[in-house]
Amino acid sequence: MTSFIQITDTHIVPKGYLAYQRSDTATALECAVSKINQSLPLLGSVDCAIVTGDLTDHGSKEEYERFKDIMSALELPYLAIPGNHDDREAMRDAFAKDDWMPKSGPIHWRRDIGALTLIGLDTLLQNAHYGELSSDGFAYADSMLTEIGDRPVVIATHHPWMSTGIHAMDADKLRNGAALMERLEAHPAPVRMISGHVHRAITTQIGKVTCQIAPAPCHSVQLDHRIDASNDLILEPGAVTVYTWLSDPSANLVSDELPVGAYPGPWPFIE
Repeated sequence: MTSFIQITDTHIVPKGYLAYQRSDTATALECAVSKINQSLPLLGSVDCAIVTGDLTDHGSKEEYERFKDIMSALELPYLAIPGNHDDREAMRDAFAKDDWMPKSGPIHWRRDIGALTLIGLDTLLQNAHYGELSSDGFAYADSMLTEIGDRPVVIATHHPWMSTGIHAMDADKLRNGAALMERLEAHPAPVRMISGHVHRAITTQIGKVTCQIAPAPCHSVQLDHRIDASNDLILEPGAVTVYTWLSDPSANLVSDELPVGAYPGPWPFIE
């Protein structure tokens, strides 16, 4: 069985601080790591975790070191792509010894796991909240999609292309995502696009491509579809996302949320 876990938008800040003076992002990530480790015996064979951007809140060396220290307890290998709160070169320095980190340029990578190929694409546009895929990114995507042939593929980005109805976040999505979708539409096998940025679990279908935004382990973006709504955070329960490739009744990628924290149960159903 092929399986991986998505963690996103951890927004780690220096010790002694809260993100936005309200969100204890470090404790949330610690709880997420603990929950994943506790759940691994129930999930079968999980290949890896991927972190889809905004590892830190300000892109500082101190924040990356704190992120790595917390993640060192995770009983899985992990890969990461940057988000708009990250600093590409500081992130490169922090993960320079990891085999997935390129020596220079945008942080793109590919990982083949069982029946699937995971492709991480760097959509960070420095000093902007919205995302763009560079010409290098499009060339990398074209090359990888050609190489993998008819393998199912999961494309991981920080910025989603899909709209959510949360207007402030939709203004900061992947600006040139339409060109990426054209490439994904042309891929001969199943395609999933998974992203972060919005801190909520949101899914839609764009042509043949299922597009999915994952929740964060810490705070969420307030669910508010009013045109004039302010862009607010809310301390809803956090989660990570588990993806599993199942073959029955037909081959497909299934996702499920793994809530962060401790909850009563499980108990058997008793009539």
